[in-house]
Amino acid sequence: MSAGGNGNDSNKARSKKSKPTPATAREVALDVLVRVDEQGAYSNLLLNTSLQKSGLSREDAGLATELVYGTISRLITLDFVLEQFVSKGIVKLQPWVRSLLRLSLYQIMYLDRIPSHAAVNEAVNISKKRGHQGISGMVNGVLRSVLRAGTLPVFPENLSEAKRISLQHSHPLWMVKRWITEYGADTAEAICAANNEPPAVSVRVNTTMISREKLLNEMLEQGMNAAASEVSPYGIVVKGGGNMALTPWYRDGYLSIQDESSMLVAEAVAPEPGMKVLDCCAAPGGKTAHMAELMGDVGYISANDLHLHKAKLISDQAERLGLNCIETGSVDAMDLESTCEHASFDRILLDAPCSGLGVIRRKPDLKWRKEPEDVDSISALQKGLLESVSKLLKPGGVLVYSTCTTEQAENSEIVSAFLEQNPDFTAVTFSSPLWDRLQDTALARGEGIQILPNHFGSDGFYISRLQRRL
Repeated sequence: MSAGGNGNDSNKARSKKSKPTPATAREVALDVLVRVDEQGAYSNLLLNTSLQKSGLSREDAGLATELVYGTISRLITLDFVLEQFVSKGIVKLQPWVRSLLRLSLYQIMYLDRIPSHAAVNEAVNISKKRGHQGISGMVNGVLRSVLRAGTLPVFPENLSEAKRISLQHSHPLWMVKRWITEYGADTAEAICAANNEPPAVSVRVNTTMISREKLLNEMLEQGMNAAASEVSPYGIVVKGGGNMALTPWYRDGYLSIQDESSMLVAEAVAPEPGMKVLDCCAAPGGKTAHMAELMGDVGYISANDLHLHKAKLISDQAERLGLNCIETGSVDAMDLESTCEHASFDRILLDAPCSGLGVIRRKPDLKWRKEPEDVDSISALQKGLLESVSKLLKPGGVLVYSTCTTEQAENSEIVSAFLEQNPDFTAVTFSSPLWDRLQDTALARGEGIQILPNHFGSDGFYISRLQRRL
Protein backbone atom coordinates (compact mmCIF):
# COMPACT_ATOMS: atom_id res chain seq x y z
CA MET A 1 0.00 0.00 0.00
CA SER A 2 1.42 3.43 -0.86
CA ALA A 3 2.08 5.87 1.97
CA GLY A 4 -0.92 7.94 2.96
CA GLY A 5 -3.14 6.03 0.53
CA ASN A 6 -6.42 4.38 1.34
CA GLY A 7 -6.26 0.68 0.36
CA ASN A 8 -10.02 0.34 -0.04
CA ASP A 9 -10.24 3.41 -2.28
CA SER A 10 -7.40 2.05 -4.39
CA ASN A 11 -9.09 -1.34 -4.81
CA LYS A 12 -12.41 0.31 -5.72
CA ALA A 13 -10.69 2.43 -8.35
CA ARG A 14 -9.00 -0.64 -9.81
CA SER A 15 -12.23 -2.64 -9.97
CA LYS A 16 -14.06 0.29 -11.60
CA LYS A 17 -11.31 0.68 -14.15
CA SER A 18 -11.13 -3.03 -15.01
CA LYS A 19 -14.87 -3.44 -15.60
CA PRO A 20 -15.35 -3.09 -19.38
CA THR A 21 -18.19 -1.02 -20.79
CA PRO A 22 -20.77 -3.37 -22.33
CA ALA A 23 -20.66 -3.33 -26.13
CA THR A 24 -23.50 -1.55 -27.90
CA ALA A 25 -25.62 -3.14 -30.64
CA ARG A 26 -23.60 -1.28 -33.28
CA GLU A 27 -20.27 -2.43 -31.81
CA VAL A 28 -21.39 -6.05 -31.74
CA ALA A 29 -22.58 -5.73 -35.35
CA LEU A 30 -19.31 -4.06 -36.36
CA ASP A 31 -17.19 -6.87 -34.87
CA VAL A 32 -19.23 -9.48 -36.76
CA LEU A 33 -19.02 -7.56 -40.05
CA VAL A 34 -15.25 -7.14 -39.78
CA ARG A 35 -14.72 -10.87 -39.23
CA VAL A 36 -17.06 -11.77 -42.09
CA ASP A 37 -15.19 -9.33 -44.34
CA GLU A 38 -11.68 -10.28 -43.22
CA GLN A 39 -11.93 -13.98 -42.37
CA GLY A 40 -14.88 -15.15 -44.48
CA ALA A 41 -16.74 -16.13 -41.29
CA TYR A 42 -20.39 -17.24 -41.67
CA SER A 43 -22.51 -14.33 -40.45
CA ASN A 44 -25.33 -16.42 -38.95
CA LEU A 45 -23.03 -18.62 -36.83
CA LEU A 46 -20.81 -15.74 -35.74
CA LEU A 47 -23.76 -13.47 -34.95
CA ASN A 48 -25.46 -16.11 -32.79
CA THR A 49 -22.27 -16.64 -30.78
CA SER A 50 -21.65 -12.89 -30.45
CA LEU A 51 -25.20 -12.19 -29.27
CA GLN A 52 -25.01 -14.93 -26.63
CA LYS A 53 -21.84 -13.35 -25.22
CA SER A 54 -22.98 -9.74 -25.53
CA GLY A 55 -25.69 -9.48 -22.88
CA LEU A 56 -27.67 -7.15 -25.19
CA SER A 57 -31.38 -6.60 -24.53
CA ARG A 58 -33.82 -8.27 -26.90
CA GLU A 59 -34.38 -4.94 -28.67
CA ASP A 60 -30.65 -4.26 -29.08
CA ALA A 61 -30.01 -7.83 -30.21
CA GLY A 62 -32.67 -7.26 -32.87
CA LEU A 63 -30.89 -4.09 -34.01
CA ALA A 64 -27.50 -5.83 -34.18
CA THR A 65 -29.09 -8.62 -36.24
CA GLU A 66 -30.70 -6.11 -38.60
CA LEU A 67 -27.41 -4.24 -39.03
CA VAL A 68 -25.40 -7.39 -39.79
CA TYR A 69 -27.79 -9.00 -42.25
CA GLY A 70 -28.88 -5.70 -43.81
CA THR A 71 -25.34 -4.47 -44.36
CA ILE A 72 -24.22 -7.76 -45.89
CA SER A 73 -27.34 -7.95 -48.04
CA ARG A 74 -26.96 -4.39 -49.42
CA LEU A 75 -23.17 -4.53 -49.85
CA ILE A 76 -22.91 -3.61 -53.55
CA THR A 77 -25.26 -0.64 -53.17
CA LEU A 78 -23.52 0.64 -50.02
CA ASP A 79 -20.08 0.41 -51.60
CA PHE A 80 -21.30 2.10 -54.79
CA VAL A 81 -22.49 5.07 -52.73
CA LEU A 82 -19.46 5.20 -50.42
CA GLU A 83 -17.07 5.29 -53.37
CA GLN A 84 -18.55 8.67 -54.26
CA PHE A 85 -17.70 10.14 -50.85
CA VAL A 86 -14.44 8.44 -49.77
CA SER A 87 -11.71 10.26 -51.67
CA LYS A 88 -9.06 7.52 -51.51
CA GLY A 89 -11.56 4.70 -52.17
CA ILE A 90 -13.00 2.25 -49.65
CA VAL A 91 -10.57 -0.58 -50.50
CA LYS A 92 -7.73 1.38 -48.90
CA LEU A 93 -9.59 1.89 -45.61
CA GLN A 94 -8.86 -0.23 -42.55
CA PRO A 95 -11.38 -3.11 -42.45
CA TRP A 96 -13.12 -1.86 -39.30
CA VAL A 97 -13.46 1.67 -40.73
CA ARG A 98 -14.89 0.30 -43.99
CA SER A 99 -17.40 -1.87 -42.09
CA LEU A 100 -18.33 1.05 -39.80
CA LEU A 101 -19.09 3.28 -42.79
CA ARG A 102 -21.13 0.50 -44.41
CA LEU A 103 -23.30 -0.21 -41.37
CA SER A 104 -23.77 3.54 -40.73
CA LEU A 105 -24.78 4.17 -44.34
CA TYR A 106 -27.16 1.18 -44.16
CA GLN A 107 -28.96 2.88 -41.26
CA ILE A 108 -29.15 6.21 -43.11
CA MET A 109 -30.42 4.69 -46.37
CA TYR A 110 -32.65 1.83 -45.21
CA LEU A 111 -33.70 2.18 -41.54
CA ASP A 112 -36.38 4.85 -41.22
CA ARG A 113 -36.81 4.28 -37.49
CA ILE A 114 -33.23 5.39 -36.72
CA PRO A 115 -32.64 9.18 -37.06
CA SER A 116 -29.75 9.78 -39.44
CA HIS A 117 -27.97 12.13 -37.01
CA ALA A 118 -28.03 9.37 -34.36
CA ALA A 119 -26.38 6.94 -36.79
CA VAL A 120 -23.68 9.52 -37.56
CA ASN A 121 -23.06 10.35 -33.88
CA GLU A 122 -22.74 6.67 -32.96
CA ALA A 123 -20.30 6.10 -35.81
CA VAL A 124 -18.14 9.03 -34.69
CA ASN A 125 -18.16 7.79 -31.07
CA ILE A 126 -17.06 4.31 -32.13
CA SER A 127 -14.33 5.70 -34.40
CA LYS A 128 -13.00 7.87 -31.54
CA LYS A 129 -12.90 4.84 -29.26
CA ARG A 130 -11.18 2.57 -31.81
CA GLY A 131 -9.05 4.96 -33.81
CA HIS A 132 -7.51 8.40 -33.73
CA GLN A 133 -8.91 11.87 -34.33
CA GLY A 134 -8.11 11.75 -38.04
CA ILE A 135 -10.27 8.64 -38.52
CA SER A 136 -13.21 10.02 -36.53
CA GLY A 137 -12.98 13.26 -38.53
CA MET A 138 -13.01 11.35 -41.81
CA VAL A 139 -15.99 9.20 -40.72
CA ASN A 140 -17.87 12.30 -39.61
CA GLY A 141 -17.08 14.11 -42.86
CA VAL A 142 -18.10 11.23 -45.13
CA LEU A 143 -21.40 10.58 -43.35
CA ARG A 144 -22.36 14.27 -43.16
CA SER A 145 -21.63 14.60 -46.89
CA VAL A 146 -23.96 11.65 -47.44
CA LEU A 147 -26.70 13.40 -45.47
CA ARG A 148 -26.30 16.60 -47.52
CA ALA A 149 -26.50 14.63 -50.78
CA GLY A 150 -30.20 13.84 -50.32
CA THR A 151 -31.85 10.73 -51.76
CA LEU A 152 -29.38 7.96 -52.58
CA PRO A 153 -28.38 5.98 -54.57
CA VAL A 154 -28.30 7.91 -57.85
CA PHE A 155 -27.29 5.75 -60.82
CA PRO A 156 -25.80 6.80 -64.17
CA GLU A 157 -28.40 6.89 -66.95
CA ASN A 158 -26.45 4.68 -69.35
CA LEU A 159 -26.48 1.53 -67.20
CA SER A 160 -27.65 -1.74 -68.73
CA GLU A 161 -30.75 -3.22 -67.11
CA ALA A 162 -28.73 -6.04 -65.55
CA LYS A 163 -26.16 -3.63 -64.11
CA ARG A 164 -28.86 -1.35 -62.68
CA ILE A 165 -30.63 -4.29 -61.00
CA SER A 166 -27.28 -5.50 -59.64
CA LEU A 167 -26.43 -2.08 -58.16
CA GLN A 168 -29.91 -1.21 -56.93
CA HIS A 169 -30.72 -4.56 -55.33
CA SER A 170 -27.16 -5.56 -54.46
CA HIS A 171 -26.78 -8.91 -56.24
CA PRO A 172 -23.75 -10.15 -58.22
CA LEU A 173 -24.06 -9.25 -61.89
CA TRP A 174 -23.65 -12.88 -63.03
CA MET A 175 -26.60 -13.92 -60.86
CA VAL A 176 -28.82 -11.15 -62.20
CA LYS A 177 -27.91 -12.05 -65.80
CA ARG A 178 -28.76 -15.72 -65.18
CA TRP A 179 -32.16 -14.83 -63.76
CA ILE A 180 -32.92 -12.41 -66.61
CA THR A 181 -32.13 -15.20 -69.10
CA GLU A 182 -34.23 -17.73 -67.19
CA TYR A 183 -37.19 -15.65 -65.97
CA GLY A 184 -37.10 -12.24 -67.71
CA ALA A 185 -35.94 -8.87 -66.35
CA ASP A 186 -39.07 -8.05 -64.31
CA THR A 187 -39.02 -11.36 -62.47
CA ALA A 188 -35.26 -11.19 -61.99
CA GLU A 189 -35.66 -7.80 -60.32
CA ALA A 190 -38.54 -9.10 -58.20
CA ILE A 191 -36.38 -12.03 -57.01
CA CYS A 192 -33.57 -9.64 -56.04
CA ALA A 193 -35.95 -7.29 -54.22
CA ALA A 194 -37.55 -10.21 -52.35
CA ASN A 195 -34.13 -11.51 -51.29
CA ASN A 196 -33.49 -8.23 -49.49
CA GLU A 197 -36.66 -8.44 -47.41
CA PRO A 198 -36.39 -9.80 -43.86
CA PRO A 199 -37.45 -13.48 -43.78
CA ALA A 200 -40.74 -14.39 -42.16
CA VAL A 201 -40.77 -16.63 -39.11
CA SER A 202 -42.89 -19.66 -39.82
CA VAL A 203 -43.53 -22.80 -37.81
CA ARG A 204 -44.88 -26.21 -38.77
CA VAL A 205 -47.49 -27.72 -36.48
CA ASN A 206 -46.86 -31.26 -35.22
CA THR A 207 -50.31 -32.63 -36.07
CA THR A 208 -49.66 -35.83 -34.12
CA MET A 209 -49.98 -33.67 -30.98
CA ILE A 210 -52.20 -30.69 -31.84
CA SER A 211 -54.20 -29.22 -34.72
CA ARG A 212 -53.09 -26.06 -36.48
CA GLU A 213 -56.32 -24.34 -35.46
CA LYS A 214 -55.83 -25.12 -31.77
CA LEU A 215 -52.16 -24.05 -31.70
CA LEU A 216 -52.97 -20.86 -33.62
CA ASN A 217 -55.72 -20.03 -31.12
CA GLU A 218 -53.29 -20.57 -28.23
CA MET A 219 -50.82 -18.15 -29.85
CA LEU A 220 -53.51 -15.53 -30.43
CA GLU A 221 -54.72 -15.89 -26.83
CA GLN A 222 -51.19 -15.08 -25.70
CA GLY A 223 -51.27 -11.88 -27.73
CA MET A 224 -48.99 -13.07 -30.52
CA ASN A 225 -49.27 -11.72 -34.05
CA ALA A 226 -49.81 -15.06 -35.78
CA ALA A 227 -51.73 -16.21 -38.85
CA ALA A 228 -52.32 -19.45 -40.73
CA SER A 229 -49.86 -19.91 -43.61
CA GLU A 230 -51.40 -19.41 -47.04
CA VAL A 231 -48.69 -21.62 -48.55
CA SER A 232 -48.85 -24.72 -46.34
CA PRO A 233 -51.86 -26.18 -44.50
CA TYR A 234 -49.45 -27.17 -41.71
CA GLY A 235 -47.82 -23.76 -41.21
CA ILE A 236 -48.29 -20.70 -39.01
CA VAL A 237 -46.55 -17.37 -39.71
CA VAL A 238 -45.50 -15.46 -36.59
CA LYS A 239 -44.52 -11.77 -36.60
CA GLY A 240 -42.51 -10.24 -33.79
CA GLY A 241 -42.69 -13.39 -31.70
CA GLY A 242 -38.96 -13.55 -30.99
CA ASN A 243 -37.11 -16.85 -31.07
CA MET A 244 -39.81 -19.52 -31.33
CA ALA A 245 -37.26 -22.18 -30.28
CA LEU A 246 -37.40 -20.68 -26.77
CA THR A 247 -41.16 -21.23 -26.40
CA PRO A 248 -42.80 -24.07 -24.42
CA TRP A 249 -44.56 -25.11 -27.67
CA TYR A 250 -41.19 -25.85 -29.24
CA ARG A 251 -39.78 -27.53 -26.16
CA ASP A 252 -42.84 -29.78 -25.81
CA GLY A 253 -42.78 -30.79 -29.48
CA TYR A 254 -45.89 -28.99 -30.69
CA LEU A 255 -44.06 -27.15 -33.45
CA SER A 256 -40.89 -26.97 -35.55
CA ILE A 257 -39.34 -23.90 -37.13
CA GLN A 258 -39.43 -24.32 -40.90
CA ASP A 259 -39.84 -22.14 -43.99
CA GLU A 260 -43.25 -22.34 -45.67
CA SER A 261 -41.85 -23.53 -49.02
CA SER A 262 -39.85 -26.24 -47.28
CA MET A 263 -43.08 -27.56 -45.72
CA LEU A 264 -44.41 -28.36 -49.20
CA VAL A 265 -41.81 -31.04 -49.84
CA ALA A 266 -43.17 -33.64 -47.40
CA GLU A 267 -46.65 -32.87 -48.67
CA ALA A 268 -45.42 -33.68 -52.20
CA VAL A 269 -44.00 -37.00 -50.98
CA ALA A 270 -47.47 -37.72 -49.52
CA PRO A 271 -46.42 -40.67 -47.33
CA GLU A 272 -49.23 -42.72 -45.82
CA PRO A 273 -49.38 -44.58 -42.50
CA GLY A 274 -47.56 -47.93 -42.68
CA MET A 275 -45.33 -46.98 -45.62
CA LYS A 276 -41.59 -47.53 -45.88
CA VAL A 277 -39.88 -44.23 -46.69
CA LEU A 278 -36.28 -43.20 -47.47
CA ASP A 279 -35.01 -39.66 -46.88
CA CYS A 280 -31.62 -39.65 -48.61
CA CYS A 281 -30.06 -36.34 -47.47
CA ALA A 282 -32.16 -35.72 -44.39
CA ALA A 283 -30.35 -33.39 -41.96
CA PRO A 284 -31.31 -31.38 -40.01
CA GLY A 285 -34.51 -33.42 -40.15
CA GLY A 286 -37.35 -30.96 -40.71
CA LYS A 287 -38.76 -32.71 -43.77
CA THR A 288 -38.14 -36.14 -42.21
CA ALA A 289 -40.15 -35.21 -39.14
CA HIS A 290 -42.90 -33.70 -41.26
CA MET A 291 -43.23 -36.96 -43.21
CA ALA A 292 -43.44 -38.89 -39.93
CA GLU A 293 -46.17 -36.53 -38.75
CA LEU A 294 -48.12 -37.01 -42.01
CA MET A 295 -47.86 -40.78 -41.45
CA GLY A 296 -49.24 -40.41 -37.93
CA ASP A 297 -45.93 -41.90 -36.75
CA VAL A 298 -47.04 -45.26 -38.18
CA GLY A 299 -44.59 -46.94 -40.59
CA TYR A 300 -40.86 -46.63 -41.12
CA ILE A 301 -38.60 -43.79 -42.26
CA SER A 302 -34.91 -44.34 -42.93
CA ALA A 303 -33.33 -40.88 -42.53
CA ASN A 304 -29.80 -40.68 -43.85
CA ASP A 305 -27.12 -38.01 -43.79
CA LEU A 306 -23.49 -38.19 -44.81
CA HIS A 307 -22.26 -36.61 -41.56
CA LEU A 308 -22.71 -38.41 -38.24
CA HIS A 309 -23.14 -35.21 -36.22
CA LYS A 310 -25.86 -34.07 -38.61
CA ALA A 311 -27.61 -37.43 -38.42
CA LYS A 312 -27.78 -36.88 -34.66
CA LEU A 313 -29.70 -33.65 -35.29
CA ILE A 314 -32.38 -35.75 -36.99
CA SER A 315 -32.72 -38.15 -34.05
CA ASP A 316 -32.79 -35.21 -31.63
CA GLN A 317 -35.64 -33.66 -33.63
CA ALA A 318 -37.55 -36.95 -33.66
CA GLU A 319 -37.17 -37.31 -29.89
CA ARG A 320 -38.33 -33.75 -29.21
CA LEU A 321 -41.40 -34.27 -31.42
CA GLY A 322 -42.25 -37.66 -29.93
CA LEU A 323 -41.78 -39.49 -33.24
CA ASN A 324 -40.71 -43.15 -33.09
CA CYS A 325 -40.88 -44.28 -36.73
CA ILE A 326 -37.63 -42.53 -37.74
CA GLU A 327 -34.37 -44.46 -37.84
CA THR A 328 -31.21 -42.49 -38.65
CA GLY A 329 -28.18 -43.61 -40.60
CA SER A 330 -24.98 -42.00 -41.84
CA VAL A 331 -23.61 -43.04 -45.22
CA ASP A 332 -22.85 -41.24 -48.46
CA ALA A 333 -26.20 -41.04 -50.31
CA MET A 334 -24.41 -42.41 -53.40
CA ASP A 335 -23.80 -45.63 -51.44
CA LEU A 336 -27.44 -46.17 -50.44
CA GLU A 337 -28.06 -48.32 -53.51
CA SER A 338 -25.46 -50.80 -52.26
CA THR A 339 -26.60 -50.76 -48.61
CA CYS A 340 -30.40 -50.85 -49.13
CA GLU A 341 -32.55 -53.44 -50.87
CA HIS A 342 -33.52 -52.42 -54.40
CA ALA A 343 -37.21 -51.68 -55.08
CA SER A 344 -37.98 -51.73 -51.36
CA PHE A 345 -39.29 -48.22 -50.55
CA ASP A 346 -42.81 -46.88 -51.12
CA ARG A 347 -41.59 -43.28 -51.06
CA ILE A 348 -38.18 -41.67 -51.52
CA LEU A 349 -37.23 -38.07 -50.88
CA LEU A 350 -34.07 -36.75 -52.49
CA ASP A 351 -33.73 -33.22 -51.15
CA ALA A 352 -30.52 -32.80 -53.09
CA PRO A 353 -27.43 -30.78 -52.17
CA CYS A 354 -27.63 -27.58 -54.24
CA SER A 355 -26.29 -24.07 -54.72
CA GLY A 356 -28.89 -22.76 -52.24
CA LEU A 357 -29.71 -19.66 -54.30
CA GLY A 358 -33.33 -19.85 -53.16
CA VAL A 359 -32.45 -19.08 -49.53
CA ILE A 360 -30.42 -15.88 -50.00
CA ARG A 361 -33.00 -13.99 -47.93
CA ARG A 362 -31.99 -16.10 -44.89
CA LYS A 363 -28.29 -16.36 -45.75
CA PRO A 364 -27.22 -13.14 -47.48
CA ASP A 365 -23.53 -14.17 -47.47
CA LEU A 366 -24.45 -16.76 -50.13
CA LYS A 367 -24.60 -13.98 -52.72
CA TRP A 368 -20.93 -13.22 -52.26
CA ARG A 369 -19.68 -16.80 -51.76
CA LYS A 370 -21.16 -18.40 -54.86
CA GLU A 371 -19.75 -18.40 -58.39
CA PRO A 372 -21.39 -19.51 -61.67
CA GLU A 373 -19.25 -22.67 -61.76
CA ASP A 374 -20.73 -23.76 -58.40
CA VAL A 375 -24.06 -24.35 -60.14
CA ASP A 376 -22.45 -26.38 -62.90
CA SER A 377 -20.28 -28.49 -60.61
CA ILE A 378 -23.09 -29.51 -58.25
CA SER A 379 -25.46 -30.51 -61.06
CA ALA A 380 -23.21 -33.50 -61.86
CA LEU A 381 -23.60 -34.71 -58.26
CA GLN A 382 -27.37 -34.22 -58.39
CA LYS A 383 -27.67 -36.31 -61.56
CA GLY A 384 -25.64 -39.11 -60.01
CA LEU A 385 -27.65 -39.10 -56.79
CA LEU A 386 -31.02 -39.21 -58.55
CA GLU A 387 -29.92 -42.04 -60.81
CA SER A 388 -28.53 -43.99 -57.88
CA VAL A 389 -31.36 -43.71 -55.32
CA SER A 390 -34.10 -44.26 -57.92
CA LYS A 391 -33.16 -47.96 -57.97
CA LEU A 392 -34.49 -48.29 -54.40
CA LEU A 393 -38.08 -47.32 -55.29
CA LYS A 394 -40.86 -49.91 -55.60
CA PRO A 395 -42.90 -50.08 -58.81
CA GLY A 396 -45.82 -47.72 -58.28
CA GLY A 397 -43.88 -45.78 -55.67
CA VAL A 398 -43.17 -42.04 -55.73
CA LEU A 399 -39.78 -40.30 -55.62
CA VAL A 400 -39.66 -36.56 -54.92
CA TYR A 401 -36.65 -34.58 -56.16
CA SER A 402 -36.34 -31.17 -54.48
CA THR A 403 -33.83 -28.35 -54.08
CA CYS A 404 -33.77 -24.92 -52.45
CA THR A 405 -32.46 -23.18 -55.55
CA THR A 406 -33.78 -21.16 -58.49
CA GLU A 407 -31.39 -22.61 -61.09
CA GLN A 408 -32.88 -24.85 -63.78
CA ALA A 409 -29.47 -26.45 -64.37
CA GLU A 410 -30.05 -28.01 -60.93
CA ASN A 411 -33.79 -28.47 -61.27
CA SER A 412 -35.80 -29.13 -64.41
CA GLU A 413 -32.71 -30.05 -66.46
CA ILE A 414 -31.76 -32.75 -63.92
CA VAL A 415 -35.27 -34.22 -63.95
CA SER A 416 -35.57 -34.10 -67.77
CA ALA A 417 -32.25 -35.89 -68.22
CA PHE A 418 -33.30 -38.54 -65.68
CA LEU A 419 -36.67 -39.18 -67.35
CA GLU A 420 -35.00 -39.53 -70.75
CA GLN A 421 -32.67 -42.20 -69.42
CA ASN A 422 -35.28 -43.98 -67.26
CA PRO A 423 -38.42 -44.76 -69.26
CA ASP A 424 -39.78 -46.79 -66.33
CA PHE A 425 -40.36 -43.46 -64.53
CA THR A 426 -43.03 -40.87 -65.29
CA ALA A 427 -43.64 -37.37 -63.90
CA VAL A 428 -46.78 -36.93 -61.78
CA THR A 429 -46.15 -33.46 -60.36
CA PHE A 430 -49.06 -31.73 -62.01
CA SER A 431 -51.68 -34.28 -61.00
CA SER A 432 -51.13 -33.53 -57.31
CA PRO A 433 -53.22 -31.46 -54.86
CA LEU A 434 -50.06 -29.42 -54.26
CA TRP A 435 -50.01 -28.13 -57.82
CA ASP A 436 -53.78 -27.48 -57.72
CA ARG A 437 -53.14 -25.15 -54.80
CA LEU A 438 -50.00 -23.39 -56.09
CA GLN A 439 -50.52 -23.18 -59.85
CA ASP A 440 -51.91 -19.63 -59.89
CA THR A 441 -48.62 -18.28 -58.49
CA ALA A 442 -45.77 -20.82 -58.77
CA LEU A 443 -44.17 -21.69 -62.10
CA ALA A 444 -44.18 -24.98 -63.98
CA ARG A 445 -40.59 -25.65 -64.99
CA GLY A 446 -40.04 -28.87 -66.88
CA GLU A 447 -41.68 -31.58 -64.84
CA GLY A 448 -41.61 -29.71 -61.54
CA ILE A 449 -42.93 -26.77 -59.53
CA GLN A 450 -40.60 -23.77 -59.22
CA ILE A 451 -41.34 -21.46 -56.30
CA LEU A 452 -39.43 -18.18 -56.41
CA PRO A 453 -38.68 -15.97 -53.37
CA ASN A 454 -41.02 -13.27 -54.71
CA HIS A 455 -44.02 -15.62 -55.02
CA PHE A 456 -45.02 -16.08 -51.39
CA GLY A 457 -42.28 -14.30 -49.44
CA SER A 458 -40.81 -17.72 -48.67
CA ASP A 459 -37.70 -19.56 -49.85
CA GLY A 460 -37.11 -20.46 -53.47
CA PHE A 461 -37.78 -24.21 -53.97
CA TYR A 462 -38.10 -26.75 -56.75
CA ILE A 463 -40.26 -29.85 -56.30
CA SER A 464 -40.78 -32.68 -58.81
CA ARG A 465 -42.81 -35.88 -58.22
CA LEU A 466 -41.68 -38.95 -60.18
CA GLN A 467 -43.50 -42.29 -60.17
CA ARG A 468 -42.07 -45.68 -61.07
CA ARG A 469 -44.34 -47.46 -63.50
CA LEU A 470 -45.93 -50.72 -62.37
